[in-house]
Amino acid sequence: MPVLDKEPFKDLGADDGLPKLPLPALKDTLDMYLRYMKHLLTEEQFNKTQNIVKEFGAPGGVGELLQSKLTERREKKANWVYEYWLNDMYLNNRMALPVNSSPVMVFPQQNFKAPIDSLRFAAHLISGVLEYKTLLDAHDLPVDYARGQLAGTPLCMDQYYRLFTSYRLPGPQRDTLVAQESSLMPEPEHIIVACKNQFFVLDVVINFRRLNERDLLTQLEKIVRMAESEEERLPPIGLLTSDGRTEWAQSRSVLMRESTNRDSLDMIERCLCLLCLDEATGNQLSDTTRALLMLHGGGVAKNGGNRWYDKPMQFVVGAEGCCGVVCEHSAFEGIVLVQCTEYLLKYMIGSPSKLVRADSVSELPAPHRLRWKCTTDIHKLLTSSADKLQRLVKNLDMDVDKFYDYGKEFIKEQKMSPDAFIQVALQLAYFRCHGRPVSTYESASIRRFQEGRVDNIRSATPEALAFVKAMAAGEMSTTETEKMELLRGAITAQTKYTILAITGMATDNHLLGLKEIANELKIEKPEIFTDEAFLISNQFILSTSQVPTTVEMFCCYGPVLPNGYGACYNPQSDHIIFSVSSFSESPQTCSAGFVKCLTQALLDMRDLCNKCNCGSKKTEKRQGGGTLETHTQTDTNWQNKTQQKPAELTNNQPTLPLVVLKTPDQTKMEAQTQTPSQGELQALKNGSKSNGSKS
Repeated sequence: MPVLDKEPFKDLGADDGLPKLPLPALKDTLDMYLRYMKHLLTEEQFNKTQNIVKEFGAPGGVGELLQSKLTERREKKANWVYEYWLNDMYLNNRMALPVNSSPVMVFPQQNFKAPIDSLRFAAHLISGVLEYKTLLDAHDLPVDYARGQLAGTPLCMDQYYRLFTSYRLPGPQRDTLVAQESSLMPEPEHIIVACKNQFFVLDVVINFRRLNERDLLTQLEKIVRMAESEEERLPPIGLLTSDGRTEWAQSRSVLMRESTNRDSLDMIERCLCLLCLDEATGNQLSDTTRALLMLHGGGVAKNGGNRWYDKPMQFVVGAEGCCGVVCEHSAFEGIVLVQCTEYLLKYMIGSPSKLVRADSVSELPAPHRLRWKCTTDIHKLLTSSADKLQRLVKNLDMDVDKFYDYGKEFIKEQKMSPDAFIQVALQLAYFRCHGRPVSTYESASIRRFQEGRVDNIRSATPEALAFVKAMAAGEMSTTETEKMELLRGAITAQTKYTILAITGMATDNHLLGLKEIANELKIEKPEIFTDEAFLISNQFILSTSQVPTTVEMFCCYGPVLPNGYGACYNPQSDHIIFSVSSFSESPQTCSAGFVKCLTQALLDMRDLCNKCNCGSKKTEKRQGGGTLETHTQTDTNWQNKTQQKPAELTNNQPTLPLVVLKTPDQTKMEAQTQTPSQGELQALKNGSKSNGSKS
């Protein structure tokens, strides 16, 4: 079997006309670094750091040397930080991809009444994927333009062209982001279908003709029948991809000793995407449970082995209607995932299922099962990978919450940025939970520039700390008017830093570049990068991201530290959805406790705004239930966090497959007037542990 050339990914020239990423002045970055670290350090730590930074930035010092080398690099490269950032953020990371790295997009709960319905949904979804791929191949995808701060700027489109053409190859010390390129063969035209932990090759182009939806369904039915054959069943090799990256690289080298395994690996690594047909789990599918099942498949006993985590796009269709996408994050950012999945959901809603046979490829060849030769060593490696995945499943503490008291429209009425407002609420929630500020990461897109990915908005600002301290101190110490001024100051500081980040003038990428240049020059690591303050600055106990959507779905991911939180949020006009994750093994964190504090923070900030007569209409709680309706781009009904049975389909809805929307529950949990005590936090955590273990 011919093997396609595999080369490190090269960008495709979609950046024509975009400026290069700027390089901030050394003094500006060092001054900003001190400003945003001072309140996170003890006085002794800060005094030491201040002296180290002064020496680093002194005229004729090592900082100026490194800055000059970065300036030279900027002249030669389309983007001076891209390679450094990609390695630091992803490819050097040795953690397992599920939970630790790969985010997921959770689709609306589907109401599959019979097994064939899930296959119809899958065929419709893959038909949409092929339509989207056609747009990409023709470069017909319209250019994205910035929204929010500094709206209207054209954005780099390179990341879209990695959705179906890249692969994360594990390495012993560093992974490689691989491009599928060949001058001898056309691009691969097959997907891999995972079913019952088995992998099947489904050709989507046969005799130069793309399969239509009816043919895709026929092939999926064949695959399901093949997967049910007990005597043909092979070990769940996909489990190996859920292991740590070094361990998976070692396991892959063992697999590669057999030519049969090499051929199977090649077919997976060259495919467009994966379609994972998951078996029923027996869970009641709340938002939280569905998030957990997307993040890790529910473990070995469920669908944990029905994955191949190195591939950027894995579309999951569960027999019980739990559907979504698992994304390998090194190839592209969340907004690219959002744009692609929104296209697919809108395609499925706007293009009724086409299951009438037309222009069919006659006598479709049967899909074929990928074969594996498994030695004793491979079986041992599978057992080890399975054990580690089970520990990860048991450890993840997730809470998905939909806050219905208000949304971004109320915040806009206060003349405030919704993103900045929510970030300040997250700071208040963490302070109330833990009594201190911590380094906080909020991703900021720098796609305004060639090969732009992200920089970090440091949301734990001095102004945010002043506000949260005033809110935590009680009403007697600070007046409402003073608190309101502090809130506006925190919002302004957050907004200013956001603009710095999206215009390439934040500190994190610059400091990373200086550190990496020192490493390349093989000089002794400057003390600024071994100082305790630098280590603290990069320990992101609170890792956050805004992932807004215009259709009903939500994004979630795991924390980046054992004692940290992952907090993803999706602000809508009249509600906000939060996905909060932490690890059960940490005695310091509790996702349910954090959500409780976050809910109270948002309510208190709303009340403060209303008391200070900020020119807004006081928000009213939503009354009554909604009705089942199809999506529009701007009007979406959401299901409540409480567990519900899937809504019954109405008679006037199109033939399956379709995207089912569920109405918000009429009842809402009453807001708590007190923040949780340590005892209450532990009780909440124990409850969340028992809930999480079900999935």
